[in-house]
Amino acid sequence: MTSYKSDLLRLLDERGYIHQMTDADGLDALAQKQVVPGYIGFDATAPSLHVGNLVSIMLLRRLQQAGHKPVVVMGGGTTRIGDPTGKDEVRKMLSDDAIEANIASIRRAFEQFLTFGDGPTDAVMVNNHDWLGKIGYIEMLQKVGTHFTVNRMLSFDSVKLRLEREQPMTFLEFNYMILQGYDFRHLSDTMCVRLQMGGSDQWGNIVNGVELSRRMDGVEVFGLTTPLITKADGSKMGKSVSGAIWLNADALNPYDYWQFWRNTQDADVGKFLRLFTDIDLAEIERLEGLQGADINEAKKVLADAATTMAHGEQAAVDAAETARKTFEQGGAGDQLPTHTSNGPIALLDAMLALGLVASKGEARRLIAGGGARIDGVAVDSDAVIIEPAGQPVRLSAGKKKHGLLHFG
Repeated sequence: MTSYKSDLLRLLDERGYIHQMTDADGLDALAQKQVVPGYIGFDATAPSLHVGNLVSIMLLRRLQQAGHKPVVVMGGGTTRIGDPTGKDEVRKMLSDDAIEANIASIRRAFEQFLTFGDGPTDAVMVNNHDWLGKIGYIEMLQKVGTHFTVNRMLSFDSVKLRLEREQPMTFLEFNYMILQGYDFRHLSDTMCVRLQMGGSDQWGNIVNGVELSRRMDGVEVFGLTTPLITKADGSKMGKSVSGAIWLNADALNPYDYWQFWRNTQDADVGKFLRLFTDIDLAEIERLEGLQGADINEAKKVLADAATTMAHGEQAAVDAAETARKTFEQGGAGDQLPTHTSNGPIALLDAMLALGLVASKGEARRLIAGGGARIDGVAVDSDAVIIEPAGQPVRLSAGKKKHGLLHFG
């Protein structure tokens, strides 16, 4: 690890957040002298963010923990454009009302991780549509467009990927990097924001903003990115077999969120404890050193801490108790996913409705492999019809995914 002098960079370094910085020495010096307002942008394409966004949220949390000011920038304007980074296709455009509703819903998740208010280190949330929506087209071309060369823009991976694959890229999307660069310049000018953070795939966009602030205003600002967060098996963070691991409880119940963390691979436990919890580093070293079956205790600690942060302590306690009843005692538990059927239902339909599988094809393969059970009894046919019962029926997909089928 590098020997940083500021609390901010020491904290980010020892927890594993730092991948690239535009000027490490300059940012380290600034963070020693003053409160540094720093921002990350989030587009509002859905009513909830997911675990793939969590490292960025935790970056803002660490910024605040180190005595600096988090600025959450919701992309009310840029969502209307669509970030082409890592995308092969043009993003579907959302209505203005849908974007505003998504922003309101997403804010609830941020309130679990950050302290909002009017103080010098309190977090604030702003919407970039408030300034991007007011810029005239000619003004944008004259003031901002002159600082971007098409040659440089064509060199960015987000553009090259589309061109190499002969996928269409609209002129609308091509402008995204200009607007994101202008965001940084605007925030620097109006809120004295001096730092933009983000994932490694945002490096080019962040550098654009740093250069634009220097060229337009002569102001030095800084950029910092995190490494790409993947699981030990190489898969992308934030996804599961059943889909995205959403942060809002109305998009994914806290029990399933707890289970996501409980099912962490052994090799990822230490990394995830550092990135996604506030647990002391010495305790993390002890937990990641556990061997054999004992590592499961570390996974429970991770699940409890991560769920408490996102959903509150009671939700974590309830999820852990449900898991204990389900796995250790063979009971049903109170927090399992549920589905209510008005009459007999096919096993395939029930498993799909409970979110135990992503498709009927997956359910058939699971059944053929002996991995599906009804009330603990293995099922050997995908043609099973479950009849109404006087009590909930527990369905299982493998050893770790369970759900309760009720009859109305």
